[in-house]
Amino acid sequence: MVHEATGLWHGAGFNVSRWLMIIIHGYRATTLLLSILLNVLVRTAEYPTAVTAEVVPANGNSLEASMKPLDIDLPPTLPMSFGTENSTVISAQSGSTALLPCVVHNLGDGMVSWIKRKNVQELLTVGLTTYANDERFQAIHFHHSEDWTLQIKYVQPRDAGLYQCQVSTHPPTSIFLFLEVVEARAEIAGPSEKFVRPGSTLQLHCLVKKSTETPSYLFWYHNFRMINYDIDQGVNVSTDLVGRESWLEVPRASDRHSGNYTCEASNAQPARVLVHVFKGDNPAAMQHSIASSPSVMACSALLMMFTTLKLVLHSTVTN
Repeated sequence: MVHEATGLWHGAGFNVSRWLMIIIHGYRATTLLLSILLNVLVRTAEYPTAVTAEVVPANGNSLEASMKPLDIDLPPTLPMSFGTENSTVISAQSGSTALLPCVVHNLGDGMVSWIKRKNVQELLTVGLTTYANDERFQAIHFHHSEDWTLQIKYVQPRDAGLYQCQVSTHPPTSIFLFLEVVEARAEIAGPSEKFVRPGSTLQLHCLVKKSTETPSYLFWYHNFRMINYDIDQGVNVSTDLVGRESWLEVPRASDRHSGNYTCEASNAQPARVLVHVFKGDNPAAMQHSIASSPSVMACSALLMMFTTLKLVLHSTVTN
């Protein structure tokens, strides 16, 4: 009995140790597998890149193909050019604001400068900085714009001349613009003196010439009185400020409509005309008719003959 019990114990102990070894090896295998899976998950989280498949020819070298540099087409660098024509003439009337444009394409890191060309060159602006001693000069440029305009306020006749827009390329590139300063003036159509019969229509037309800016007003004066709104006095005035012209009409002129008429614009020299309203013939026509009448011509002929005879007699007596 003792030997049988001892055999059973040894058999049971061997089975227990066997199962313990299986459990220990299984635990180690499970731990290793979990460790491998954990590392894979961590690396996937740290480098979330997309995996793409590349087809490599059967006879190609995959390493050389992966090391080959990519051919990238970069846009070419366009050369600087001017959008404003060279030798452009800008007209500005005296007292207005002159704008000299300079459009530069593909400026890059370049700088735009304005220079007044005369006996001694005068640097006006560099970029948006003004170097001229005259505060009327200023460069105007807006962000993302290609226009670098030179602004001259309250233009004066001495501002006329040649201006240079220069870009700091290597070597520097320039265009030249000419500023012409004009004097705007009003002009009344027809002669400076008009003759009108009573009851007839008086019409005057005024046009502002050489004006580069729209006038703010255009007034008519009779002697020293402004008559644009004298409808009750029989005066009708119509004005087109954009067209820079005005019309004055008196349907039934009378003696009180005689006198000086002045057309005056806000930004131009005025124009004047003298109007005569009277009964009878035109004084100019009367003077012409008197001078051409037979009696006057006969008297003139006799006077010339008498003067000639007197000179002949005087020369005879002297000899």
